Amino acid sequence: MYLPPLYAVTDEALIHDFIRQNEFAVIVSVDETGAPTATHLPLELRVNARGERRLAGHFAKANPHWRALTPEKTVLVIFSGPHAYISPRWYDHPNVPTWNYMTVHAYGYAQLIEDEAEVLAHLTRMVSRYEAQPGEYKLEEQPPGVLQQMQGVVAFEIVVTRVEAKFKLSQNRHANDYANIITQLKQREDALSRQVAEAMQQIKGLG
Repeated sequence: MYLPPLYAVTDEALIHDFIRQNEFAVIVSVDETGAPTATHLPLELRVNARGERRLAGHFAKANPHWRALTPEKTVLVIFSGPHAYISPRWYDHPNVPTWNYMTVHAYGYAQLIEDEAEVLAHLTRMVSRYEAQPGEYKLEEQPPGVLQQMQGVVAFEIVVTRVEAKFKLSQNRHANDYANIITQLKQREDALSRQVAEAMQQIKGLG
């Protein structure tokens, strides 16, 4: 990823929070012909005591993408956050339009999870995380017919070897322009623009 130092984020806690808040990601790899292939999936970030990071998820078995995941091939995972158009009308001098955005790219290699107990544990964690009312739906308590549907997924982990994080949030603008960009974004009706404004406040300690 093109990553000017001004926009680079290296705080691991901040990166991990971003991943967990934007965990519906894009997995990109190459197939046996060398062609790129991508799948959109929710991924669970796990960090052990040594700081080693893994991303867990699962494909539908009918999706051929999982067959391209091997420990020998590098996988790219893209996590995207809020983004917004920035108008040059918001500056106090002539300029050009741009786009503010936040993203994290994680690189690594994949390992399939073949043990049924581990697959069930992974799916149980995912369901528990997303259920609005904890305890009302437990995957492990479902009838055998429901649990048999696990046979239709392929679970995996990506061992993360490198992470790049980019928060392009008008850090190159002077204070007056920066403040006006935040004001203008907050006045928009779309949620993404307001989220970008909030992120701009947070990185400058203005919130």
